[in-house]
Amino acid sequence: MCTGKCSRCIAVTLYPLALISIICNIVLFFPGGDVKYAKDGHITEEVKYMGGLVGGGVMVLIPALYIHLTGKEGCCGNRCGMFLSIAFAALGVAGALYSLIVAVLGLQNGPLCKVLLIWSTPFKNRDSSYLTDHTWWGTCTEPKDIVQFNIGLFATLLATSSLQVVLCAIQMINGLFGCLCGTCANKGPL
Repeated sequence: MCTGKCSRCIAVTLYPLALISIICNIVLFFPGGDVKYAKDGHITEEVKYMGGLVGGGVMVLIPALYIHLTGKEGCCGNRCGMFLSIAFAALGVAGALYSLIVAVLGLQNGPLCKVLLIWSTPFKNRDSSYLTDHTWWGTCTEPKDIVQFNIGLFATLLATSSLQVVLCAIQMINGLFGCLCGTCANKGPL
């Protein structure tokens, strides 16, 4: 497979991953599908960092567009274009890593929820992980099912950002080959 076709495949794979990251981050602002928690400021701190929107979304979507354009012709005829795709892919790696770190922190610290009458993050700084001990999930009385909500969306962000890091790193290597080797040779009759 030539470097241009590889670039196009990577970009096409990055598009839905960036879209999933953006959607997950937006949905995290509305636990239980209710706007009142966002209005009242009762949102988990890691959601406000917007790792999925900025990091895994915009900072991956822009490189994906450029990488797609680089590989549009099927074979890369532009060494400078492939060199620039390395820089754009590095931007994608940085954005995906940001999203990955925020997702890990979101899973580690747990959700902001109402415990009795006080809003707090009851699972933060605990000795045991709330992720494996379901008995503690009932301490959150509001929003309903907030623990499952946060785990599902932050785990999705973790998975998508991990794939984004891998794909952008592959594009950096692919771009290096495209920059050094130039166009792929069409194999046909002489």
